[in-house]
Amino acid sequence: MKKALISGITGQDGSYLAEFLLGKGYEVYGIIRRSSSFNTGRIDPIYEDPHVPHRRLHLVYGDLNDASSLNRIIRTVQPDEIYNLGAQSHVRVSFDIPEYTGEITGLGTIRLLEAIRESGLKPKFYQASSSEMFGKVQDVPQRETTPFYPRSPYGAAKVYAYWITVNYREAYDLFACNGILFNHESPRRGETFVTRKITKAAARIKLGVQKDLYLGNLDAKRDWGFAGDYIQAMWMMLQAPKPEDYVIATGETHTVREFLELAFGRLQLDWQKHVKIDTKYYRPTEVDLLIGDASKAKRDLGWEAKVRFEELANMMVDADLAAERERLEGSQAKR
Repeated sequence: MKKALISGITGQDGSYLAEFLLGKGYEVYGIIRRSSSFNTGRIDPIYEDPHVPHRRLHLVYGDLNDASSLNRIIRTVQPDEIYNLGAQSHVRVSFDIPEYTGEITGLGTIRLLEAIRESGLKPKFYQASSSEMFGKVQDVPQRETTPFYPRSPYGAAKVYAYWITVNYREAYDLFACNGILFNHESPRRGETFVTRKITKAAARIKLGVQKDLYLGNLDAKRDWGFAGDYIQAMWMMLQAPKPEDYVIATGETHTVREFLELAFGRLQLDWQKHVKIDTKYYRPTEVDLLIGDASKAKRDLGWEAKVRFEELANMMVDADLAAERERLEGSQAKR
């Protein structure tokens, strides 16, 4: 039985990856930070599902800001595969807390890599890189050879994490890969990210519990895919004969405005009657266009995106509408 270690297991990608690996017969260990409140909502259903072998899912306390905890976890678990998905991952927020973003998103990666090197073990390592590294894009579409030009503290931290992963691969012969994932969404996306913010608001407006939605730049273009597809690419990279870096994307780009039209249109709403622009949501430096070329991943790994843009938006709206209805019914039942 293979053992996998996941940082960021309580996030969107971590929860999908944990389910996927359990389905593959893995024993899964997830690193979580100690907190006074529970933040395991995305992975709680794994424990509640009678068909999922939850006894093979273990949560261990650790922090990407604490090298000693990472060393202890790796020596104790002795994983076959490590997936570094943990980060301060909100781009706009990274302008407000740039030092913390660099500490966790950038230096957290080298703490994990050093823990691997010092342990003497040889697990395969996956680094969650980001299309935000391309920033002010130098090529359209963006591929593995496109130069990086990050436009945020988050993007800059991810560039450091990318290159230190490459360096450890070359310096210490580690099986270490970068997955340069373009935007990927799902019903489990954090509620402060623009796609989920839109779908949740659309559902609440439809049900009469919210009136307006405040957003920033509606003209930003992104390559949006489904997180459930993308986590499979992570696993496929670590099953390849040799470690390489891959762009993972749909090859389509759409504006925030287009996502609004789909999400509100799904519920027969006119988004222009409810959406207000608030400049506090603008970034000091914007990334205007992202569109990825995943042809290398298709050729080498046999991976390609299955869920397309409209299907993704509909999936998220439907899930948020169902969740809001359930919440409202629960509130009414308590009265």
